[in-house]
Amino acid sequence: MRLDFLRPLFDQPGPWVSVYLDATRAGENAGHEVELRWRALRQSLIDQGADEATVEAVAEAIGSHPYRPGRYGLAVFARAGAVARLETLSAPPPSDVAHVGALPHAMPLVVQRGEEVPYVRVLADRTGGDLDAIAAGGVPRHRQVTGGETFPLRKVHAGGWSDRRYDQAAEETWKRNAGAVATAAAELAESIDAEVIVVGGDVRAVEKFEGELPGRWRSRLVRTDAGSRHAGADEGALDDVTVQAIAETADRHVQEAIDRYRTQRGDGTAGAGLTDVATRLQRGQVDTVLLADDPSSTDTLWIDPDDVTLVSVDDHVLREAGVRDPRKVRADAALLRTIAGTGASLVLVAPDEVELEHGIGAVLRYADAGSA
Repeated sequence: MRLDFLRPLFDQPGPWVSVYLDATRAGENAGHEVELRWRALRQSLIDQGADEATVEAVAEAIGSHPYRPGRYGLAVFARAGAVARLETLSAPPPSDVAHVGALPHAMPLVVQRGEEVPYVRVLADRTGGDLDAIAAGGVPRHRQVTGGETFPLRKVHAGGWSDRRYDQAAEETWKRNAGAVATAAAELAESIDAEVIVVGGDVRAVEKFEGELPGRWRSRLVRTDAGSRHAGADEGALDDVTVQAIAETADRHVQEAIDRYRTQRGDGTAGAGLTDVATRLQRGQVDTVLLADDPSSTDTLWIDPDDVTLVSVDDHVLREAGVRDPRKVRADAALLRTIAGTGASLVLVAPDEVELEHGIGAVLRYADAGSA
């Protein structure tokens, strides 16, 4: 996964307040329970030395967040008396967290987001289509396309010499409308670099859509007869197909990264272990970091507060590089910062998926004589 969405946080100096809160409000006492959970986190922040203005900014953001049904959580990052980012989590965090440090504690957010796959979902009929898209780390986009052709939309079955002419005209109308939807879908897919296009709805409209879709996108197309544009229609089945397509793409990303790591590990060019991976990140050699998340880890790294690319297990390395005031921070926070800063990618793996030294490895862009 790309961590560009975290750059605005890492580009700002600390100290940072990071809060993860179960904000579910279900039941008569739910609001009171949320308030009690926040009070405990608030006290923890104060005990860790957070400034009052920043704590108050977090309190206001949580208190004013709009109610939503179901189970969900909030992730809040604040500094210097202001909230820099508030994100609604699709599920409550595994546990409530309050953290004060030189860097934002972003790993729980990254873990909960998981591998994000940019996609376009199309619900088509013979008159047009509804398009929804989400870019990696981006906001949802929606477009509605109404085909320019409106007559005839149905074939006739009355008999007589005109049947064939009307049938051909209807086919041509469907094709042109499908072409308008396909063009819009391709433009949307191009804008977000989509990896999956899911299309459902009217069976013939779906067929025509595929035929009109530019060739480069057909290999990323998933077709289904689920879904309808009729008012009040249940989109659950189409949602299920979309989720499955995204999950399969994300799983493929993970497996491809693991395969590349094993290949490089076999020829001795992969990064292995915290010290080695930190060194290679600093050199800009890393293409992808493979990491088994461990919330209980006490590992730390040293960073340059002013340069997101400088990281080391030893502060002397940074001092020798001219860093006057290196800071000791959580290793996972430092890794996320440097991964984002060097344009590398992150793949989260389960401990049993691949053998990693100290839970971390790296696929390299290149190896040199000094590091191979």
